[in-house]
Amino acid sequence: MMLRTLVRAGGTLLQQSQRTAPRLWVTPAQQRWASSLPMNTVVLFVPQQEAWVVERMGRFHRILEPGLNFLIPLLDRIRYVQSLKEIVIDVPEQSAVSLDNVTLQIDGVLYLRILDPFKASYGVEDPEYAVTQLAQTTMRSELGKLTLDKVFRERESLNSNIVHAINQAADDWGIRCLRYEIKDIHVPPRVKESMQMQVEAERRKRATVLESEGTRESAINVAEGRKQAQILASEGEKAEQINQAAGEAQAVLVKAEAKSKAIRLLSEALTEQNGNAAASLSVAEQYVAAFSKLAKESNTILLPSNSGDISGMVTQAMTIYSTLAKTTPKVEAVKEKSEESANHSASSQ
Repeated sequence: MMLRTLVRAGGTLLQQSQRTAPRLWVTPAQQRWASSLPMNTVVLFVPQQEAWVVERMGRFHRILEPGLNFLIPLLDRIRYVQSLKEIVIDVPEQSAVSLDNVTLQIDGVLYLRILDPFKASYGVEDPEYAVTQLAQTTMRSELGKLTLDKVFRERESLNSNIVHAINQAADDWGIRCLRYEIKDIHVPPRVKESMQMQVEAERRKRATVLESEGTRESAINVAEGRKQAQILASEGEKAEQINQAAGEAQAVLVKAEAKSKAIRLLSEALTEQNGNAAASLSVAEQYVAAFSKLAKESNTILLPSNSGDISGMVTQAMTIYSTLAKTTPKVEAVKEKSEESANHSASSQ
């Protein structure tokens, strides 16, 4: 009977303390993860990933672990319920001024976790408000160190700097900031237009550079092609000249051999019977052919006084030939005598 009375009295006191207890540190999206302040029913079951802070006669007593726990009615009461899961907090949108005096509207998301339920309960009155304000002030401070271009390029370093600053201050609150992510960055319309113009200018610049590089490569390729064509043409001309010279030399040799053979045959024919008559006939034919050729090539012809006397011209040519034929054996005899005398003098010595 006495035990029932104590239990009822303890339940009444717990209900009254629940009405006067401060609000839990949870957002509307987090209320399904954290339990409300439970009544002291002597036997309590604490859910996993939750920490219940118990006060005994108004002073901190202990933190209930997940599972089965026992409390003394009237003396013990549950003051705070802390969730040990990762908590997500939306940082409201705020205005900040960058290093180059551009006003930005920026918001973010904060991810944190309670490491020490005792400090989270007694270290700060409203942890959510404190962490949110700290994140906003740190964000404004970090944005004031960067220009507008660096804000977009160095978002990762900006997030890490904010997390580091929050952890330094939130260590006394038993809270650990895991990460901070910037959601949206809004710039003024005029600045946005100027940024778009800058992007278009950069693209035009890259297009111009690429076009100039293509023109340069094309000119280089054309020049290389012309160079190779000239080299190949000169080599072909050189080979053609060499072949032409070799052909001309071969032709000269063939002509010389043919002429020598013709002279040899002609000399043999002249030594035969009636050779002089054949030579006279050949000279007469060549004389007539020469005059007919002169008549075709030019209208002005220089002729000797006896051009109509073909027999006289032939006789004159044969006389020259007879004179040369007589002098040739004499020259050969003189050469033979000189050679014999030279040989004789060499043998006598």
